[in-house]
Amino acid sequence: MTTSTLVFLLALTAVFIVFIALGIFWAIKSGQFEDMEGPAQRILMDDDDPMLPSNQGEQNVPKHKSKLQ
Repeated sequence: MTTSTLVFLLALTAVFIVFIALGIFWAIKSGQFEDMEGPAQRILMDDDDPMLPSNQGEQNVPKHKSKLQ
């Protein structure tokens, strides 16, 4: 490899390092790392909980008809 190739590769590496550093600083500044455990716990939440606001209307609807009617 010639010297010009090594200089080109070093410059290209430096540019990539600068872009990666800018991306990391942007992610930290914009709050991407604020809640690291929320999404992991949210997937375990029970969606058919009657206390959830989206399920309040379904709570009053009977699931089956009574045999007395």
